Amino acid sequence: MTGFHLNLSLMTPGHFRHAWRLPHADPLAYLDIDYFRRLARIAEDAKIDAVFLGDGPSLRGEIEEAPGTGLDPLVLLGHLAATTTHLGVIVTSSTTYNSPYNLARRFQALDHVTKGRAAVNIVTTGTPDAAANFGLAEHPDKDTRYRRAHEFLDVVTRLWDGWEPGAVVADKDGGRYADPARIHRIDHAGEFFSVAGPLPVRAGPQGRPVVVQAGGSEGGLALAGRYADVVFTVAQTRDRAVAFRQDIRRRAVAAGRHPDDVKVSLGVVVLVAATEREARRREQELYAQLPIERLSAALTRNLGLPDGRFGPDDPITAADLPGAIPAGAFSAGFSVSTRALIAQAPRTPRELVQRGAGGSGHRLLVGSAAQVADDLQAWFEAGCADGFTVMPADTAVDLENFARLVVPLLQRRGLFQPDYTHPTLRGRLGLPLPGRPRPAAEEVTA
Repeated sequence: MTGFHLNLSLMTPGHFRHAWRLPHADPLAYLDIDYFRRLARIAEDAKIDAVFLGDGPSLRGEIEEAPGTGLDPLVLLGHLAATTTHLGVIVTSSTTYNSPYNLARRFQALDHVTKGRAAVNIVTTGTPDAAANFGLAEHPDKDTRYRRAHEFLDVVTRLWDGWEPGAVVADKDGGRYADPARIHRIDHAGEFFSVAGPLPVRAGPQGRPVVVQAGGSEGGLALAGRYADVVFTVAQTRDRAVAFRQDIRRRAVAAGRHPDDVKVSLGVVVLVAATEREARRREQELYAQLPIERLSAALTRNLGLPDGRFGPDDPITAADLPGAIPAGAFSAGFSVSTRALIAQAPRTPRELVQRGAGGSGHRLLVGSAAQVADDLQAWFEAGCADGFTVMPADTAVDLENFARLVVPLLQRRGLFQPDYTHPTLRGRLGLPLPGRPRPAAEEVTA
């Protein structure tokens, strides 16, 4: 049986952001490098493909209730890569609030120093507060952000490809180090950027760092089909997950790529314990920490429903929803996923917040190790994803429980690697080296 990839989120205190209030939790763990080093060792011992950390370039208003995203992920995950040997690192970076040359150089360097374990998670940043941190009067609208992202990734990938194989000659006798004819400027001039290039050094072990992308809007889907190696996504129902994966594969083919050159990584918030009873007890403990009134109001607002129309325990039906996702919705992907859940049956805001792990929007999976393994296997075999980004509900507990209780079951079933199979992250994900693509596919199969 062909297996799937597994990434682990290091978000702390967890994807229930209010888990810091629990008796065992350290409220400052998200700043503690020793804590993160321990998590990285656990992940590598379990043969996890990569660790992931979300990020944003501004302090969000929720800081009054819960810790923010924390340390700069490039610094943090770069350090964790130095303390591990095989573990990949997926670092979130914004195309709206970075320059392509600097990002291309930083991640090429990370790919070299990790010996091929670097990945960049490309986001366009949906938080308006970020604009003031970069000297902008206002946050660019979604269409502008995605036009910029397309141009940004075009520039970055061309910079990464600027040195041909064999450009470094290293002829000691002749005194010739490199062949300038094989090192190319890109001389890009576009709507948003003017970049000459090239980068100072040749490509890293992966050719290019792995590009991860998340975005459910039309702009995000188009970006994924053309540039992404891995698409991080959300789905509350199997049908929605299958449809999303098929759509992404079709978009890859339309961009001249093979459908297997883009992998779908489905986010799932996991709360796992030795027994279902213990997992359910912990689930209720986490629910009790939620500011349910505020989270319910935020959820209904993102669905485009009038303020005050639905309290936490008022059922929302499909007929109540507006015909289209509102322009102001924070995430199109989360909105589509939540609407699919409501289409199955009426749901109250409280149910939706709880099923979305306290407002994260990703599906909450609660149970014993066997129940969690069964669920992941069923979704994979249904064609929902090529793998999973596991997001611990309470990272201090659930990351280790998943690694030490669930992963061995998946390995015994032949679903997950018993050992690292390739030195690079790109190789483990079954992705081709840039410049050596598979033949373009005319049809998409599951």
